[in-house]
Amino acid sequence: MRPRRAALIAAAALLFAGFAALGTWQVQRLSWKLDLIERVEQRVRAAPVDAPAGPVSAAADEYRHVVLQGRFLHAHETLVQAVTEQGPGWWLVTPLQQADGRSVLVNRGFVTTESKALASRPDGEVTVTGLLRLTEPGGGFLRHNDPAAGRWFSRDVQAIAAARGLTTAVPYFVDADADATARQGAWPIGGLTVVSFHNNHLVYALTWFGLAAMVAGAAWMLRPGGRWSGENPPFPASASAVPHDAPHG
Repeated sequence: MRPRRAALIAAAALLFAGFAALGTWQVQRLSWKLDLIERVEQRVRAAPVDAPAGPVSAAADEYRHVVLQGRFLHAHETLVQAVTEQGPGWWLVTPLQQADGRSVLVNRGFVTTESKALASRPDGEVTVTGLLRLTEPGGGFLRHNDPAAGRWFSRDVQAIAAARGLTTAVPYFVDADADATARQGAWPIGGLTVVSFHNNHLVYALTWFGLAAMVAGAAWMLRPGGRWSGENPPFPASASAVPHDAPHG
């Protein structure tokens, strides 16, 4: 085997192994993502449970349906810029002070710029159900939260709690469910959480496996005796071929 062809086949083998490994990894990621989606859907549909008091994690707690009681601290509410199916506007995020002294930031729902002053602000003890969400540190795409100026582009629990002087805030917030008892046209509008996950792992897996198959095909063509080996003439001479200048009987 010629050294150049041997090097090409060796490179093709390495590429095949790499592409096949990436395809296998994407299949594993697909299995993990489908399991995650199923677990989250079960949490969203489940009956609400008491909100946790301690640390939370994405794997065990995000989108868990929870219930909590307390009093809203409307003087410490925060408007966080939002774009929803209702259009552009704001999330109305208000601390809920619980009986044990802890406070939970509750995203009570969506308001427009025109309607934020019209939003209901209930007094006294309330019960809230909703989905537990993890903090969103930093800000939005290409935009950073500016606590000093009161400009918020994400629901950054630690930063909002610090700006509002909430020393006992838990490390998560809750997206409130829609209020079934609210009158038509009431603000804020709850229950707008979008639960979705990007899941392109099958496409990625097929792409990597397709590339592996193409490399394997190229290596097969380069094998000794293969079409690209250079060992076979492209147009083999026919035994019955007759020279053009041969005399005819």
